[in-house]
Amino acid sequence: MNFVKDSVNQEPIVDTVFVIVDAAKKAKEKFGEDAVVDATIGSLYDEEGRLVALPSVFESLKNLDNRVLAKYAASFTGNPDFKDHVKKWVLQDRSSLYTDVIATPGGTGAVGMVVNECLDPGQTLIIPEIAWGSYALMAQMNNVDVARYHLFDGDRFDLDSFKKTCEEVMKKQDRLVIIINDPCHNPTGYSLSRKEWSDVIEFLNVCSQTHSVVLLNDIAYIDYSYRQEKAKEYFEVFDQISDNIVVVIAFSLSKSMTSYGLRCGAALLLAKKEEAIDQVKTVFEKDARATWSNINNGAMAMFVDVMDHRLEDYEKEKAYYVDLLKKRSDLFLKEANEVGLAHYPYKEGFFVTLSMDNDLRDRFHQALMDEHIYTVKVNQGIRVAICSLSLEKTKGLAKRMKEILNTI
Repeated sequence: MNFVKDSVNQEPIVDTVFVIVDAAKKAKEKFGEDAVVDATIGSLYDEEGRLVALPSVFESLKNLDNRVLAKYAASFTGNPDFKDHVKKWVLQDRSSLYTDVIATPGGTGAVGMVVNECLDPGQTLIIPEIAWGSYALMAQMNNVDVARYHLFDGDRFDLDSFKKTCEEVMKKQDRLVIIINDPCHNPTGYSLSRKEWSDVIEFLNVCSQTHSVVLLNDIAYIDYSYRQEKAKEYFEVFDQISDNIVVVIAFSLSKSMTSYGLRCGAALLLAKKEEAIDQVKTVFEKDARATWSNINNGAMAMFVDVMDHRLEDYEKEKAYYVDLLKKRSDLFLKEANEVGLAHYPYKEGFFVTLSMDNDLRDRFHQALMDEHIYTVKVNQGIRVAICSLSLEKTKGLAKRMKEILNTI
């Protein structure tokens, strides 16, 4: 007997992140907080080990009328004022392209729509070899294959591998659908330079002469870039796309507003031609209606209120944690480099990833847990969530990790 579609993968899901988070929690209960280093949590924590919930954001939410929190949104594509504010906040008037916005349940909803609606079963999604695991899971659930490009050539984006991967996929299908998670890449913390983005767009313009191209730019962590507004300057490069390219920007309130559980975000659609936007928008709207039907009205109203009335407070609060993140990453990287603990090139963001093959990774990960240091395994590496580590827990961690690595 089979109660689900024959084509779906029925292997039970093993979410390695939540499994290790739970193991770290149990270790803290058994051995005490001070004895455990929990570098698993992909959310922003303060120096006292508490989840950061920016006061400007949650004071706004709590001050909303109960009926605003309870009601449906004005449209299944999101409230008009929310969509307008998202466009202004993300793009900062840096684009002259045709643009539209669809509200989604977190940035995940935006990514999911692209995978669901831009590829037919049996076609191939292009993602980095080191990436958020849900990209591949979304592909699997839609019977879509995955091709992975090498992320780095030394300390730079591996443009050659990116090109070769795209060219191989072009031999098999009539369109390219590509994910680039940037800036503050999860899990390495890399950010492409403007020149690297220009090179990517120049190449995709060539591809678009024979193939339709959908470029998904996942910007989940952009508002915690150390460059702040300057981190959005590369959007200007998108103005150079050809008529046969659509860019979808996946925006997440989860990270930007420290509102992980409210599940709100947006897909921003950009194109040279209005008809390209209209085609994608029509299908995405139907996907939204069929999949989640409505977006958290309170979260959208909160975002509008913060942008209109609490922006100065929000920016001040966020700046404190951006600075704290930089202090943590500077400390970890300085000590890692001093002891020769290899890591992928890091520029900014929530995570640093140690580089190694998967066999060594597995043995190292277990050895770390044996010493009450909890991290997350990713392809070709170990993810260290500096976003949730206090400076006290960060100090000396790289040295301890290197000493453990030397025993394997």
